[in-house]
Amino acid sequence: MPILITFLLGIGNFTLHKAVMESGHPLLGRMPWFYHALGGRFSLGVEFLMLLAALLLAAEGMIGAAIAYVVYSMLNSFSAWLILTDRL
Repeated sequence: MPILITFLLGIGNFTLHKAVMESGHPLLGRMPWFYHALGGRFSLGVEFLMLLAALLLAAEGMIGAAIAYVVYSMLNSFSAWLILTDRL
């Protein structure tokens, strides 16, 4: 079950990440150069590596990794909501 929850949260994180990148928000212009490297694919790669690590650790029975990814997903969702609704 922790693997399934982590995987579904990963899908949501990728969706939010892509939506924020395509939003054209002025905050994105102030991000470091590596955020925009490879047309934004670098940051998606980092997102993938975080998901992969959480899935591998959850598969090994480390529930703390799945819980940490849930917390990360909640913070990610909140920040995406702030950016996409122009509250930030």
